Amino acid sequence: MKNKTLAAWLAFLGGPLGLHRFYLHGLADLPGWLLPIPTALGIYGIERVQRNGVDDQWSWVLIPLLGFTIAGCALTAIIYGLMTREKWNARFNPAESEDAGSGGTGWFTIAAVVLSLMIGTAVLMASIAFSVQRYFEYQIEEGRKISE
Repeated sequence: MKNKTLAAWLAFLGGPLGLHRFYLHGLADLPGWLLPIPTALGIYGIERVQRNGVDDQWSWVLIPLLGFTIAGCALTAIIYGLMTREKWNARFNPAESEDAGSGGTGWFTIAAVVLSLMIGTAVLMASIAFSVQRYFEYQIEEGRKISE
């Protein structure tokens, strides 16, 4: 049986590595294997900033990939956590009855939803702010070059 609480926590904590996908769909799940790619590219973007400074244009593209992946996995944790028992069991535990305990929502599930909402929102907003700020700073610098 697939436990809803465990799936929500795996999506929140290990989502960027695809752990929740492997738990729910098995090791043959293609999206589970693809999730680490934007995660790794985002980490590479952070390394580029540390090496080349904040003016590195590739980092403006790469860092938000990490943020959007984390935010998307947090959203997935919220969706899993708020799914009704009947819908969860019908989708992930079809051999069990609709009211099986693995699809139930407890305080630990709600904690995963709340933390996913808080951290996912903060990461998403930070990613957007970083990208937009760097883009407009670049546009100002290019405008100054043209006006000289």
